Amino acid sequence: MGQVAAPTLLIVGGADYGVIKLNEQAFAMMNCKKQLSLVPGATHLFEEPGTLEQAAQLAADWFARYLCNQKEGGA
Repeated sequence: MGQVAAPTLLIVGGADYGVIKLNEQAFAMMNCKKQLSLVPGATHLFEEPGTLEQAAQLAADWFARYLCNQKEGGA
């Protein structure tokens, strides 16, 4: 984990308790730009109404911030 260099976004359902803990552990070991986002009320597959859309928006925002900047030589 400490060798990850790319900006990394971890998206976890706020009601997926075991996976939250695993992601918190991974997050703590990373030495890159990173973000851990919890989607409130979501379980592992984001099947609850609106939660998949929230996860998709988090990912879209992340890619817009970091992927687009990489193409331009930024961040």
